[in-house]
Amino acid sequence: MSESDHAAPATGAEGHYRALERLYASAPVNAKFASTLHIPGEGLSRLTFTVTREDYHAAGAAHGTIYFKMLDDAAFYAANTLATDRFLLTTSFNLHFTKPVREGTVIAEGRWVSGRRRVFVAEARLVDEEGEEIGRGTGTFMRSRIALSSLPGYTASA
Repeated sequence: MSESDHAAPATGAEGHYRALERLYASAPVNAKFASTLHIPGEGLSRLTFTVTREDYHAAGAAHGTIYFKMLDDAAFYAANTLATDRFLLTTSFNLHFTKPVREGTVIAEGRWVSGRRRVFVAEARLVDEEGEEIGRGTGTFMRSRIALSSLPGYTASA
């Protein structure tokens, strides 16, 4: 066994970030998307997504639902790093499509902008494999009545 096999579970902020990553991975909708979430620190998130031809609209590029999914998730998780007790809900989201994306890896970078009590604002940007921005968005998120600790994906062991 390696030393990391005996390491204590992450607690505090790091524990919250790892629990949010597990929550993302456990959401049934994410079985439909080749993606992973990493939270590097407070107010930040990074989603790595793989776009395939199965995500295309009739004109041969990724459908807008893919943009929205990636941007909303990245902004949401960046905001939820600041809410350690409650699950947040998206109340509005505005997005801009900069250029079409085809097959490949796309990174969604989320960043908290403001709010710490009831309403949070966060933004996200999408970057393609060439490092070019392909979209961006800003969302408003509100605390729900759902305790994070009540969600099996959040509370599951690492």
